[in-house]
This record gives sequence, C-alpha cells and structure tokens, in this order.
Amino acid sequence: MWKEYKLKDITSKIGSGSTPTGGGNAYKAEGISLIRSQNVLDFKFSYNGLAFIDNEQADGLKNVIVEENDILLNITGDSVARVCKVPKEVLPARVNQHVAIIRADKTKTNPYFLLYSLQAMKDYLLNISEIGATRNALTKTMIEDLELKLPSLHEQKEIAEILGSLDDKIDLLHKQNRTLEKLAETLFKQIFVESNENSNGEKLSDYVTSANTGLDAIKRAPIVENETGKKCLRIQDVSQSKPFENWGNTDVTENNFLRFQLKRDDIIMARTCSPGINLFVRESLNAVFNNGLVRIRADKSKVHPILLYSLFKTREFIGHIDGISGGTSVQLNMQIGDLLSYDFTFPSMEIQTKYVDQFLAMDEKIFSNKKQIHSLTKLRDNLLPKLMSGEVRIKN
Repeated sequence: MWKEYKLKDITSKIGSGSTPTGGGNAYKAEGISLIRSQNVLDFKFSYNGLAFIDNEQADGLKNVIVEENDILLNITGDSVARVCKVPKEVLPARVNQHVAIIRADKTKTNPYFLLYSLQAMKDYLLNISEIGATRNALTKTMIEDLELKLPSLHEQKEIAEILGSLDDKIDLLHKQNRTLEKLAETLFKQIFVESNENSNGEKLSDYVTSANTGLDAIKRAPIVENETGKKCLRIQDVSQSKPFENWGNTDVTENNFLRFQLKRDDIIMARTCSPGINLFVRESLNAVFNNGLVRIRADKSKVHPILLYSLFKTREFIGHIDGISGGTSVQLNMQIGDLLSYDFTFPSMEIQTKYVDQFLAMDEKIFSNKKQIHSLTKLRDNLLPKLMSGEVRIKN
C-alpha cells in the first residue's frame, strides 16, 4: 500500500545557504567545498566550477553543513528543479543560496528513493516555481509541501537499487571515457606535441583540404517535426553528445544534401556559442550540418583524420580557440581563418601510421561507451516514472 506524505513529514532537514563572506571574489584554491547551482545537474554532480571557502567562511554557513546521502536541489534560475545526490568526495561541504539540502528521515524513507521521486517530479517543480523579477524560484514552503506517495521502506530500497544500479553503470562508463580521453591526450602530446619543437613552420591550413560552415538553419536546413529521412547536426547535438537518432529532422534540397552531407572522417567544430567543441564522423550519415558549425576535412596524404581530431582535443589547441574567439558578451564567435592559423607540424605519414591504430582503438571504445550510456539512460528514464508511480511493481 502506497501512502501519501508531505516532504516535510519524511525529512529531517530542508534548507538552503547564502553567499559566503566576501562573495565570489573570496573563493579559495582549496578548502571546504561550496556547492553552487552549476554543480547540480540532472542525475549527477558536476565537479566543473566547484568553489572552495575557508573555515571562517564555512562557520557562517553552519546551518547548511552537507552530509553523506543528502539530496541537492537547485531552487533558482534556469537550472531550477535539477536534483542529484551529493558525492562523498566533495565533503566537507556547504551550499549557497541557490541550492537546497534535503535530508531524508531514514525511519520513513530511503534517501535514494526520495532522490528518484524528486527527479520524477521535475516537470511539476518547474511548473510551480515562482516567476520573479529575473528568475524562477522554488521557496522553502513549496518544497516542504510537496506531496509524494511512498511504498514500504523495503520496496523503496528495492526500487532505489534497481535505478541506482543503472546510474552506477552510467557513472562507470563516463569515468572510463574520461580516463581514455586523458590517456589519448597524454599519448598525443608525448608523440606529437613535445616533438613539435622541430616545426617546419606549418599551420593547420596545410593539413586541411576544406573548411566550411554549414547550411542556414532557417531557410536551407530548417528543423521539422515530420520524418524526412534526413537529419541536421546542430551545436546542441554536439555539446550534449546526442546520438544520431536524436538529431532534428530537416527538409533540404537534394543539391544541398549532396554538398553538405556528413561523410566518414569529417571533423565538425562549433564556431559560435561554444567555439571548439567537436565531433568525429565515423561513418557517412544521412545528415547535413548547420551554419553554427564548421566541417573540416583532413588532407589524408599528410595527416590521418583521427590524429587531426586528437590535436583538436589537446589543451594547447583549446587555448588557441579561446584566444581567437571574440564577439559580444552574449555570444562568442570564431573565424575559420583564425582557426586554420594554428601553428603545428605533423611528422611524416610513416611515423603517424605507427600510432594511428592506438588512437582509433581508444576512440572506438569511447564511442561504444557513449552508445551504451545512451541505452542505459533511456532505460532508466523509461523506468523512473513507472516505478515512482507504482505502475510497475518490483514483484512484476
């Protein structure tokens, strides 16, 4: 029998923090973690942008000491309603005013079942978030009065274990990919970057046969709802690592399709919004790309495409992109000429060929892991609402 409760009746703490003394200018290089909204993503914690404060600043946030098994909920801004568990690796920690701590009363609810319940309620949380002068917000009263249905503690635990096992596998695959990406970058730098002191003064343009932007996104490659048999790659598809089937359908003329089709070994790079993020095309696709992206084709007589793609992943090249990306405060923009001006000399094809299989193997494993992540994520997202509502029961 599932029973209905208010969140305040099954938790021992609901609270958010505040800006530490000195504000953002007083963050430290190390110390006690300060969790902010950018650290709380759907289903996972992001270490990017994790801030640190000292003991004195932390003392001013004693009422929001984060504990293991706490749930983190974004309560303001564009990321409102995102929820994840706190990783014990960031402890000791505090939260700022944009993040709420929700601590389960373990005599009444399983912390991870509560986490998944809140994730299943995201659309509802978005709907009730107040629209203030500048941003959406969830108040403490709104959170406390959330109504949830809970089965027995035993069934809560079983449901949480099923969903948690999927999340654990997804996390493991993400970690494997980060390790492989770091290994590929280290290997590339040792073989090619560190030996580049004997550069012949060549530039990226010397290793590229063509580099061009894609189709106009409004007139020549609009996204349409109906199935057309052709897809269009956009910046968001690259930045979010969306699988091919999730790219938007597009309606393009046959001439435009032939000119802008994504072919095997093409390298796609964003030129606006997030300049430099990229994608390696492993097989020819029934897809084109829009004008927010640049298609780069390697001169295969001078460089293996996978090695050119590996160059684009290095910190040195990313630094080059950062340096040439200008524009307004709203949107960055990168010029193709500046992109191709990067100074770099690849060794002979004979030397490259000795190592290319290693890079191809690592890339294939990363790609395979991404496909598995997508499948597991889809399974979890399908199971989540059904398990949380009782539509699918564990015994079934």
